[in-house]
Amino acid sequence: MTDLSEIASAFWRVIPADPDPGETREWLDAFESMLAAEGTERATFILRALLDQARAKGVKLPPVFNTPYCNTIPLSEQPQYPGHSEIEQRLIGLVRWNALAMVVRANSAHAELGGHIASYASAADLFEVGFNHFFRAGQTGDLVYFQPHSAPGVYARAYLEGRLSEEQLANYRRETGGKGLTSYCHPYLMPGFWQFPTGSMGLGPITAVHQARFMRYLANRGLLDTSGRKVWAFVGDGEMDEPEALAGLSLAAREGLDNLIFVVNCNLQRLDGPVRGNGSIVQELEGLFAGAGWNVVKVLWGSDWDALFARDREQVILKRLHETVDGEFQKYAATDGRFNRENFFNKYPELQAIVAHMSDDDIDRLRRGGHDPVKIYAAYSAAVSHRGQPTVILAQTKKGYGMGHWGQGRMTTHSQKKLDAEALKEFRDRFALALGDEQVTAAAFHRPPPESQEMRYLHARRQALGGYLPERIGRGPELAVPDLAAIAAMLERSTGREQSTTTVFVNILSQLLRDATLGKRIVPIVADEARTFGMQSLFRQVGIYASLGQLYEPEDHDELLYYREARDGQILEEGITEAGAMASWIAAATSYSTHGTPMLPFYTFYSMFGFQRIGDLAWQAGDSRARGFLIGATAGRTTLAGEGLQHQDGSSQLIASTIPNCVAYDPCFGYELAVIVQDGMRRMLAAQEDVFYYVTVSNENYAQPRLPESAEEGIRRGMYLLRRSELAGDTERDDIKRDGAKRDDTKRDDTKRADTKRSDAKRGDAKHSDAKRPAVQLLGSGPILRESLAAAELLERDWGVAAHVWSVTSFTELRRDGAAAARARRLDPASTRESYVARCLAPTRGPVIAASDYVSAVADLIRPWVPRRYVALGTDGYGRSDTRVALRRFFEVDRHSIVVAALSALADEGSIERDRVAAAIATYEIDAARPDPWTI
Repeated sequence: MTDLSEIASAFWRVIPADPDPGETREWLDAFESMLAAEGTERATFILRALLDQARAKGVKLPPVFNTPYCNTIPLSEQPQYPGHSEIEQRLIGLVRWNALAMVVRANSAHAELGGHIASYASAADLFEVGFNHFFRAGQTGDLVYFQPHSAPGVYARAYLEGRLSEEQLANYRRETGGKGLTSYCHPYLMPGFWQFPTGSMGLGPITAVHQARFMRYLANRGLLDTSGRKVWAFVGDGEMDEPEALAGLSLAAREGLDNLIFVVNCNLQRLDGPVRGNGSIVQELEGLFAGAGWNVVKVLWGSDWDALFARDREQVILKRLHETVDGEFQKYAATDGRFNRENFFNKYPELQAIVAHMSDDDIDRLRRGGHDPVKIYAAYSAAVSHRGQPTVILAQTKKGYGMGHWGQGRMTTHSQKKLDAEALKEFRDRFALALGDEQVTAAAFHRPPPESQEMRYLHARRQALGGYLPERIGRGPELAVPDLAAIAAMLERSTGREQSTTTVFVNILSQLLRDATLGKRIVPIVADEARTFGMQSLFRQVGIYASLGQLYEPEDHDELLYYREARDGQILEEGITEAGAMASWIAAATSYSTHGTPMLPFYTFYSMFGFQRIGDLAWQAGDSRARGFLIGATAGRTTLAGEGLQHQDGSSQLIASTIPNCVAYDPCFGYELAVIVQDGMRRMLAAQEDVFYYVTVSNENYAQPRLPESAEEGIRRGMYLLRRSELAGDTERDDIKRDGAKRDDTKRDDTKRADTKRSDAKRGDAKHSDAKRPAVQLLGSGPILRESLAAAELLERDWGVAAHVWSVTSFTELRRDGAAAARARRLDPASTRESYVARCLAPTRGPVIAASDYVSAVADLIRPWVPRRYVALGTDGYGRSDTRVALRRFFEVDRHSIVVAALSALADEGSIERDRVAAAIATYEIDAARPDPWTI
């Protein structure tokens, strides 16, 4: 009878009163009889038939995704708790104390350090049951995504295990000396400890979902046996408001990821106040997860409540619980048993009678489910044994549990980081800790002797589960990568053909997928844009991953490049979710550490919808020490012509430059791309450097030249001389040659070389000897490099100015090299280290004009190391739809604007008269009165 009455109770808040209890009882009795006689399968059939009939007759039904506000697992189905409860309670008390002491000591010494006590205080039992009974360690074990605000508790346990020292705990949030601990979960800063960065909030849930799916991907492709392994994600109820936290729910259900378990710590509070003060976050989340297709297990009330529910014949407790909103539950958490009796239990005489035998202290000790290891163990056991669905455990707790009136349930508890002596003593007494008053007031760390019962039990439990965690493995097997010659041979066949760098990239990727050693380890990822980038040939070549295979015949089945899905497909086609695609990329890019199986992901995306849209995940990738390629396709604000303001990317290279281990390139030619990809593979797979690459490629077609002789080093380092001016003096040309700058004499399709003798006569410049002729250095990146090449021709032919052209493949790498050189000279007065930019430009003359298809701040990255006058041109402002020619004219990065910029710089330094600049402006019909492009 209990189950049926509880189902009925779910409707209490929708139907205020039952107009005919007798009839209701008849229906319930009939159903119970059928259930007892014919079982659950028949009962399910009857209920579904009734629901279908009701809907067919137009009956408006309330949502059915919610269950009563009680534990999902009834007492009758609760497994026996296998642990030694008394020892575990002593251990968890020690972990709680050391976590609290860590934060208190840090902030007593330095109040600005911050930290959080209340989050772990609410989650401690949830963690400890996992550590003692479920979390299996090692590269064949479980993967645990810890809630970042609870990091002090993980440190406190590692301290008890002997994996962290007292000195490290004492230096919590003081890392620069090398002996401290990070604020949250940061593998970049603690590479041997943390596996997964889970802050900022929301990133843990989405990356956990895609990690679980990636494990299935590895298994279905025959690369790794991941059976039996679980992904645990501990998240907060307030955190679930983040879009990323919910973004992967339908994927997890659709893929049947029963290797995935979410544990949502429902302490009902976020940073400023209640998560849902006027509602119920538990019921809301249950509806969301159940509606998405997850198995939901609620752990709301501890064992202390079992006897009360058993005495409640009229279900008045459930009725009262359903009337109570979260703001009230928070108030009950922050107050004592007397307040709870008067305001919760005394509302109904029947309810008052149920607790009449209990003292106020007894009521105060009533635990919520997330603080009862027995209830938690039951939920975890159900989750790990469930098949066919991911599971979410909604565990109700009290924020700041055990902090008394100083913090438990208080509005300000999230930011509580100090406790006075009285509060510390009360905490000690609350958890029966064997600490003297002096130890307490000093917030001294405490670890029992190794031979103690507690320590022997703690180590025995972890040894039974395979070892200790979290623990991160920093290296995977080294892989041989194809050499540049193999890739260049493919490019040689297309020399002179008009192709975009996106097409060249797809050709390189296709060739790599055929590599006997590396091919199977490549993970192509797209967010529903493969056809945009011309990648549809890969559908047939390697197939699209689908856990169910292909259950239909695709519309284009008769075509050569049909849409082929397969259970062992290689492409991760994520659909329109850049965040999901990036989460999959992170899973693949960290597989060398997480699974001991190096993979090489290539995530190709609309560049505007990369860093700008998922910048937090890109930062997380750096923290994760991810290794792989991000390919920003259709890049460049003027190169992607007609798409307009929201699509045209002019900033991703700048954003990428802010991530320390992101190596960013903006190549113009296919051979540059080949060098970059091959070098990236060498660094990430062979040398195992913890870097990832961001490479922008465009959709503009133009002739692709051969790889110039000895240009590889400059391509890798960020710049090389592409075109040497024939108007420069012999001495200057020789100096450049001695400095290692190389010449490319390939003819361009869009420029016409002028006869140098005719150039001398132009604009009255015959009076200049080569050695004294005005000269400029033109720097260009991406497709705008071709505008620099065209500008060089105009400068020489029409204005008698010698113009060298440099291809800049990476302003970011040049800046980092320059910053390192500057620091070396600053800290070592004897150092003669010179930046690569300065060394390249040292034997040249004249101002330097840089142009790119990105905001001018990108080219400005190297300004401190350019040894003379420097002008940075870029596409500052909003994009708009038009032709490439018109857009480049608008943003003043076209060949004519580059010429004017060069002449203006020469005039500023006195090398030519200013009337030459005015003449150029008139010749090219540039509207000098037009407003700044970034204001239009």
